[in-house]
Amino acid sequence: MMSRNLVLSAAALSAIALSPLASAQSSRDYISIVGSSTVYPFATVVAEQFGKSTRYKTPKIESTGSGGGIKLFCAGVGVEHPDITNASRAIKKSELERCAANGVKDVVEIKIGYDGITVAHSKAAKPVTLTRKELWLALAKQVPNPKGGDTMVANPYRTWNQINPKLPATKIEVLGPPPTSGTRDAFTELVMDKGCNSFGFIKAMKKADKKMHKALCQTVREDGGYVEAGENDNLIVQKLDANHEAFGIFGFSFLDQNRDKLQGAAIEGVMPEFDAIASGKYPVSRPLFFYVKKAHVGVIPGIKEYLAEFTSDKAWGGEGYLSERGLIPMPDAERRKYTASAKMLDPMK
Repeated sequence: MMSRNLVLSAAALSAIALSPLASAQSSRDYISIVGSSTVYPFATVVAEQFGKSTRYKTPKIESTGSGGGIKLFCAGVGVEHPDITNASRAIKKSELERCAANGVKDVVEIKIGYDGITVAHSKAAKPVTLTRKELWLALAKQVPNPKGGDTMVANPYRTWNQINPKLPATKIEVLGPPPTSGTRDAFTELVMDKGCNSFGFIKAMKKADKKMHKALCQTVREDGGYVEAGENDNLIVQKLDANHEAFGIFGFSFLDQNRDKLQGAAIEGVMPEFDAIASGKYPVSRPLFFYVKKAHVGVIPGIKEYLAEFTSDKAWGGEGYLSERGLIPMPDAERRKYTASAKMLDPMK
């Protein structure tokens, strides 16, 4: 269990006295980090190691979701704003533009490794193999009419075996992240869009009506089949342990750390395992990042040193302590690239 003193509440954030960045050293002497619940465990381990091995205070980390973290990060420059935001997806062009509009003009991107999005359930349940098409049919608000024809109807599926007789005759109940989550964004792109486009008439719709196509593919049902479980992935783990028929969506590291309670569903025949994610064979894999506010480096103490710890071989290397927590390391060449970016603080173009 991670140390609770690393989490900075929203109330505590707002309580920090506002002051010019130039005097930040006297008003904030620790690194403030927000963002992805998926990256949170990795950042927390690095923060603990950093706090133990340097003269700087342990960074304070808030799990806000990727979208929520980027919004806080991009709100401005100054001690009242975070120094770093974690993200389980790449920052969007529109978000960078919002950053720039608020004076956050030099943003440094550091990719930290790879992760698989897992669809997990209790070890007490029978193992399941799912396809992205089946997942979309289970979770979409509207689906093709099961009676045939190129028409859409409100999702009629209540149990998994109604979608495929080989699946369990259990209620469809999937606990997953909210719209502010990078995991939700990645799941939408890698699962919902792919499953949706397996139907030819919907895929063809993209050319004629892009907005309608997006709504059909990405809108999740609101009748209990999909349950937004917040940004706390540990809470999803607890609920799956209590409800053996439910499934949960979260990053591989949470499955890896809870294998005594949970098992991952195979997606299109591939199990969510370290090697399958690292090789790209597992179909629901994505990169992980954090973003640094260059204007805060050298003013808020310890940022350069924190970056050095995170990008060290002992942390994110092939045999590093982050891989033990479930992070899939990048290839050597990619690690060298981002180690250099962290040292040089090269801003995004």
